[in-house]
Amino acid sequence: KYAVFDDKALTDRLTKTAYLYPKHVEVIEDFEPLVDSMVDNILLETGEKAWQPQDYLPDLSQDDWLEQTKELRGMAAEVPDDVFVVLVGDMITEEALPTYQTLLNTFEGCDDPIGTTDSAWARWSRGWTSEENRHGDLLNKYLYLTGKTDMRAIEVTIQHLITSGFNPGARKDPYRGFVYTSFQERATKISHGNVGKLAKDYGAKDLQRISAKIAGDEGRHEKAYQSFCTEILKRDPDGLLMEFGDMMRGQIVMPAELMTDGNDPHLYENFSAVAQRLGVYTALDYADIIEHLVNHWKIGELTGLSSEGEKEQEYICRLPKRYRKLAERSMNKKKDVEVEPQAFSWIFDRKA
Repeated sequence: KYAVFDDKALTDRLTKTAYLYPKHVEVIEDFEPLVDSMVDNILLETGEKAWQPQDYLPDLSQDDWLEQTKELRGMAAEVPDDVFVVLVGDMITEEALPTYQTLLNTFEGCDDPIGTTDSAWARWSRGWTSEENRHGDLLNKYLYLTGKTDMRAIEVTIQHLITSGFNPGARKDPYRGFVYTSFQERATKISHGNVGKLAKDYGAKDLQRISAKIAGDEGRHEKAYQSFCTEILKRDPDGLLMEFGDMMRGQIVMPAELMTDGNDPHLYENFSAVAQRLGVYTALDYADIIEHLVNHWKIGELTGLSSEGEKEQEYICRLPKRYRKLAERSMNKKKDVEVEPQAFSWIFDRKA
């Protein structure tokens, strides 16, 4: 005879499964009421009250749809290829959203075991995903309407990236997961914001608005994840510092690191090089994010730590200065190297 579980029984059974990080799960369960308020106050309402991609695109159901589209294409024509390469790379990163929701569901105590779990953490995960889903949709449609990009090559890259996945080193640990998302949401906000500034410089008002809207979402999500870490620090400062320090001894993995179009084995490196040259996302930004997190979480002011925690505190507080020196040295070296433009399938093998 087969065992049969209704939704509640299945959820209870899965909840009792042994955790790898029982203390970490206990801590995040302790501030679940805060997460409940985050769902209401940080995430926008769905449906009519929420912005949607169509709000920022030509309406093809209107009589003047052709004029609207021509205006979009006219502004896009003034934006150079290197900006489009960075925009495409950012869009591909957003379109790999299924990978990121999968990752969220690996964080112990924050998962959604049946797909409709009514816990605050599960509702946060689904709400966050629903908001993020708009970003790739909007950028994908915008790029299609410009006529400047090879959409099939872009779609191939998206499929490869989702198939490849990525491993940020969270190890199912919610502490590590929230340190990572605190960093990554800020990085994405910076990147979209800087693309918007470049769009403004070239007179592409629509792309400027699109980028600013997406950056605004990332900024709200960044605040939420950083708040989660603040709450962890109130309850288990040693535990978070140990994970934060360990992650910083490696490198924060960018979500699109495994991107490929099936032709260029160095696609991510080439895309990143263009982003660096344009100042969209640089090594200095990486250092700035670490400094922001150290200051925001007031790492240097934490007291009552164990001896191991104090060592990690000292190590983490030295990181911003160290990374800034490394970034400046690296960027100065690159200034002396002659840039060789690379062909990108995303823009019909034109070079950028």
